[in-house]
Parts: sequence; structure tokens; C-alpha cells
Amino acid sequence: MSTTEDRSSDANGTASVGSVDTKLEVIVIPVSDVDRAKGFYGRLGWRLDADRAVGDNFRLIQFTPPGSGCSVSDIEAAQDELVRRGVEVSEVYHCAAGTACRFRDGEGVFQRVDGPVPDHTSYSSFASFSDPDGNSWLFQEVTARLPGRVDPAATSFSSASDLASAMVRAALAHGEHEKRIGKADPDWPDWYAAYMVAEQAGTELPT
Repeated sequence: MSTTEDRSSDANGTASVGSVDTKLEVIVIPVSDVDRAKGFYGRLGWRLDADRAVGDNFRLIQFTPPGSGCSVSDIEAAQDELVRRGVEVSEVYHCAAGTACRFRDGEGVFQRVDGPVPDHTSYSSFASFSDPDGNSWLFQEVTARLPGRVDPAATSFSSASDLASAMVRAALAHGEHEKRIGKADPDWPDWYAAYMVAEQAGTELPT
């Protein structure tokens, strides 16, 4: 897991912690005919990222419009910030199995477990809150996207803090790389770049 704190200076020149990047990832749309909806959004040219069923009464299909795809890369930092702002937000949680507990809490695959998933696997840790009208919002932690969920020909970062988080992850991985080779790596900028591009594209990471 990485930190997404954006450090800036206040009016007195004192360093302060800014907002954690929390970007829109998914809008849930209920439909009366899932297959018909799947065909419709597929014809729009949207990318199909998921089609999963749990039992006979639960099916999730996820499409992503071109150029879309966002997340929060530090779920605990995002939850802490909401608490500081006086929002009643759930504790961070993960699912006992899969990710279906995002949508309801119960037994089996819908059972929620306190805390982030131990290895901070992307798409697996959540926190939620509701607005005064009862509309629910869900945070999910994503540090590396699954293959096919990004354009492998393009690497971009939506903010300085996202870029800094990627650099921190690359630095930690590069430290392990130098331990393996037993010496300092003079080509570390190239290694960092290759790691950051591969991580964002969801392809095999350099070692």
C-alpha cells in the first residue's frame, strides 16, 4: 500500500497535509434485463471489465467508458480524512470471499471482515458512507489495475500525489531489486520507468 497524502504549505508557510485523491470509479445502475443492458453498453464501444454472478439472484456487469477509470490508492487515508471532516463513514473492510460484500453485508460471500485485505490486493478493500438523503458512496482501494483495464500504450497520472505514490512503490521494489543483484543499480531511472509503466498497464513487473 502507498500513501496519497498531498503535502502543501498554508498561508504561514507551514507544511500541511492536503486532501487525499478520491476519484469516481463506478456508478451502479440497476437494470431490468442484464443481457440487454450488456449488449447496449457493448455497442457504445465501452470496455467490458467484469461479468460475474453469485448464485441465481446476483449478477454484476462492469463497463468502463473510454478514458475513464479512477480509484483511491490508500483506503485508510481516505477513511481518516472523511472522519476528520465529520463524516460518519464505515470502518475499512474487505470481503470474506470475493468482492460481493460491497453491495450488501451478510453471510458467506457477502460477509464483511474488518480492516483492509491483508496484502492490500487492488479492488479488495472498501469503506462506505451515505449522504443526508441516504445515497450511498463506496471507496475501493486500487494501486495496480488488472490487465486490460488500462491502455498499455499510455501511462498517465491524474495528480502529483498519484505520481508520488507510484514512485514510492517503484522505489520500494527497486530496493528489493538491488538486494537481489547485490549492488547499486546505475540504471535506476530506466528501472523505475519500466516498473511504473508495467504497474499501470497491469503487465508483468520487472524484478
